[in-house]
Parts: sequence; structure tokens; C-alpha cells
Amino acid sequence: MTKDELISSEGLLRQLTSRFYERVLEAEMDEHLGYRKHDNAGDNSGNSRNGYTDKTVIMDDNSTTNIHVPRDRNSTFEPIIIPKHEKRSPLFNDQIISMYSYGMSCRDIQRHLQEVYGVNVS
Repeated sequence: MTKDELISSEGLLRQLTSRFYERVLEAEMDEHLGYRKHDNAGDNSGNSRNGYTDKTVIMDDNSTTNIHVPRDRNSTFEPIIIPKHEKRSPLFNDQIISMYSYGMSCRDIQRHLQEVYGVNVS
């Protein structure tokens, strides 16, 4: 793999970042609605998923990436990782480095991300 294939605007790193944010947003929506996507528990619940909105996010290096933000029918979903009306990505990597510098082990950080966002990271 070349450097361009890894860090270009369509490179692997940008794709992984987009997928990461989309998975976290889906996990946040699951938490908000109280059930997972395609689960029958959501039938006649009064609120359900209602497609996606495309959003362009400005990354730490001032490049951009596109993500799909899930919507709910009642418009009550408030994303945490990238809040509504925000264009900048939070300093996610800085937060992980900060947790590590405060003494959290890699396993503690992995467990924290799993508990908070429902995302497995290695």
C-alpha cells in the first residue's frame, strides 16, 4: 500500500474514519430509540429510524469526509460524537491519547469505547 492510498482524500484512513463515525452514530441511535436496527421491539414504538442525512465533517487536518447521520421520525435524536450543526470532528484521537496519559491501559480504553459507543477497536 502506498502513502497516497493510505492518506489521500479517498484513502483507507479517511474511509475508516467515516465508517467509525457512522458506527458510533448508529450505536447512539440504538441507545436513543432503545432497540437495535431491524429489531421488532421498535414496531409501533412511536419513534423509529427515518433514513439518513449526509454530512460533511472537517477533520483535524482541515480535510473533509462525508458521513451518513441517522435520523428518527420525531427528530429528537441528538448525536453526541458529532453534534447537530457541528462541522468539525471532535479531537477524538486527542481524547484517546489523554486517557492513555492518565494511566488507562489499552484494554481499559477498548472497554470504555465498547461500553460508551458499542464499538470494538483494536
